[in-house]
Amino acid sequence: MAKKKTEKKPKSMGEAVGFVNILSNEKVDFILGLLVLCFVIYMVIAMVSYFNTGQADQSILDDMRPGEWLNFSRQFTNYCGSLGAMLSYWLITVNFGFAAFLIPVFLLMVALWLMRAYKVSLLKWFACITVVMVWCSVTLAKFLTPFAGDLVFNPGGRHGLYCVDFLENLIGPPGLVVVLAITAITFLTYLSAETITIIRKMLNPVGYFTSKIQFTINTPITNVNAGDDEDTSDDSNEDNPEDEVREESRAMVVNLSPDEPTVATPVPDIEIEPAANDEPKGSTLTIEVPKGDETTQAKTLTADEIRKTPIDPREPFTRYKFPTLSLLKDHNAGKGNAVDMEEIKVNNAHIVEVLRYFDVSIDKINATVGPTVTLYEITPTPGTRIAKIRNLEDDIAMSLAAEGIRIIAPIPGKGTIGIEVPNKKKSTVSLESVLGVKKFKETKMELPMALGKTITNEVFMVDLAKLPHLLVAGATGMGKSVGLNVIINSLLYKKHPNELKFVLVDPKKVEFTPYNKIAQHFMACLPENDDEPIITNVQKVVRTLNSLCTLMDHRYDLLKAAGVNKIKDYNALYLNHRLNPNNGHEYMPYIVVIIDEFGDLIMTAGKEVELPIARIAQLARAVGIHMIIATQRPTTSIITGNIKANFPGRMAFRVGAQIDSRTILDRKGADQLIGMGDMLFLNGSEPVRVQCAFIDTEEINAINTYIEDQPGPVEPMELPEPVDVSQGEGASTPPREPIADKDPMLNEVARYVVLNQQGSTSSIQRKFSIGYNRAGRIMDLLEQYGIVGAAQGSKPRQVLVNDENQLNSILSDK
Repeated sequence: MAKKKTEKKPKSMGEAVGFVNILSNEKVDFILGLLVLCFVIYMVIAMVSYFNTGQADQSILDDMRPGEWLNFSRQFTNYCGSLGAMLSYWLITVNFGFAAFLIPVFLLMVALWLMRAYKVSLLKWFACITVVMVWCSVTLAKFLTPFAGDLVFNPGGRHGLYCVDFLENLIGPPGLVVVLAITAITFLTYLSAETITIIRKMLNPVGYFTSKIQFTINTPITNVNAGDDEDTSDDSNEDNPEDEVREESRAMVVNLSPDEPTVATPVPDIEIEPAANDEPKGSTLTIEVPKGDETTQAKTLTADEIRKTPIDPREPFTRYKFPTLSLLKDHNAGKGNAVDMEEIKVNNAHIVEVLRYFDVSIDKINATVGPTVTLYEITPTPGTRIAKIRNLEDDIAMSLAAEGIRIIAPIPGKGTIGIEVPNKKKSTVSLESVLGVKKFKETKMELPMALGKTITNEVFMVDLAKLPHLLVAGATGMGKSVGLNVIINSLLYKKHPNELKFVLVDPKKVEFTPYNKIAQHFMACLPENDDEPIITNVQKVVRTLNSLCTLMDHRYDLLKAAGVNKIKDYNALYLNHRLNPNNGHEYMPYIVVIIDEFGDLIMTAGKEVELPIARIAQLARAVGIHMIIATQRPTTSIITGNIKANFPGRMAFRVGAQIDSRTILDRKGADQLIGMGDMLFLNGSEPVRVQCAFIDTEEINAINTYIEDQPGPVEPMELPEPVDVSQGEGASTPPREPIADKDPMLNEVARYVVLNQQGSTSSIQRKFSIGYNRAGRIMDLLEQYGIVGAAQGSKPRQVLVNDENQLNSILSDK
């Protein structure tokens, strides 16, 4: 009975799959598209010709006798013959009038879609064109009928005339006009929300023209935070090449300088302190609220209302556009469906035969076809020992003459046993097919990694923020480097430069080279690595890892001061004006550290590399620092117990020996993979078999070139100076001696600090648009000169100089 069941099911499956194969064949689609395109051209010629020949042809069509449509007597004068005359008559006269020309427009989109010339949503096009065609038919019949003159057909066709007569009898001519207007406005609002703005301007033209006038604000506002004092009009004089790009996206704030009139001045950021106890109640300010590319009507906001407006973490680069799917390729285009029903039937028969030979009876067997592997689910009869089937792995592999057979006994969550058999015809999982699904587009994950597809052809995604660290291992040429590129690019498709930074370590020096283009947007590095942000030198790796440890400690201090225990809650407080930037608080981007060829680093640097990695892996999750390390030598001397304990996420590509698989996954399985991106992902009790997505160098270059052209930071994020371990814990690397001679901004910063009577590294960083590290070195010099006091944790430093003349004296002496 088991045999009969297994024969009937593949038969129906084969018929269905064969039909899908015909419809999904690129050649068939192209030929169908070409035929539809030819029909569109024929239709347009016939409909245009109908304008001149319609009067003569319509008299025949209204009273056509049997067989007359063959046009043997050549009575039809349409340029496309009797068929063209009948088609035009039916579309234009009988139905929609001039609006019938929208039908060939839709058929043209169908033809281009079939020929793979454009990727469009046919359902949306059909719905939109149907609405427009019906609306135009009724509107033309209503308003152009009196002006039709000698036209042989009604401008809206008989369909439009019927609708007009029906609606006017029901709601009258005014009601018909209202229905047409509401339909048009609703449709345009669906297409673009800008319709609402345009209608509002039409209803309030006085307010629209008034909003274009700049007003001077004379109402003083007291006790606004120092962050606003720092953002004066001096910013507009800085030579920053990004200013022109970001000009339209800047917000409008108030310049509160006591020596100048108070006017609305554009500055890069808005920093508003929570209300102080001595702030006057009801104080207001008038600002211009930008919306898109246009400025809406001036709006009066109270200080409380401004604080309720969250900070946009993407400021000032709100015009940054994320990469599009058009930059990626469909690597399966033209290859058709890789499902071979004959192969499934043969494998099914072999499996049943082997099990029967060893006296293992089964109730049923189902096949699930994946991109590279087919899963055969076996339901054994009651009383069958699972270990007996598990021990037949080699026998089944020999019977199928296939490499990479893997038995899952039992499948988690099911009462079945799985046998994974590689397909002879393997499908390439393009990154385009993974990132284009709704699951990825609408994900709420903080750091989504779309890795590929499972055996059931479902997109496999994990959140790096929850892993929180990932270990990648596999033999040379098995897809490990492609997997790292897939991780990087899936993050680039979802994260803004202000929200994510990478630290890339590439001992091979060529693996991450394409990402040099986006160093200013997405990289974080020490100041001495600005010319080479992708780290290739071992000593620089050690300094960078120690720097990340320093940054981790600094972030933990900020979290402690904010009273939260994770980065997500901290950033939420900061964006909602609950944290004071003048106390050192700042928005924290996620930092992803990716180390390729970890084995080479361990051999070269040993404990110097392993210790900071272990410390980051143990503590850095809460402050948004996550690590991915990859190696092609998964031995216990490289992947030590300390590393494994803190890297719960594992990506295992094919390895050469079972002992290597046990080193990575603590079980066998990775040695039974087939390569070419076939991998096991472990983040829990049982590994999941995934076909890793594929992205080639050309696609990577296209994505990086696209991001390079977007507005963004002008330099990589600067990491703090690392702790010098040789001087004891807590001792930092001393500043370089010639800093005072090298930094031309020292005098300007000193005057700014003295005039405003407050100094902090973050305020200098924001005011002068410099990196955190450089601002810190300048602040250390000001402390050496006696201009500011010593650091007091997260509190601003005390300014020791109160007079500008005293400052000039100090600077001239130094």
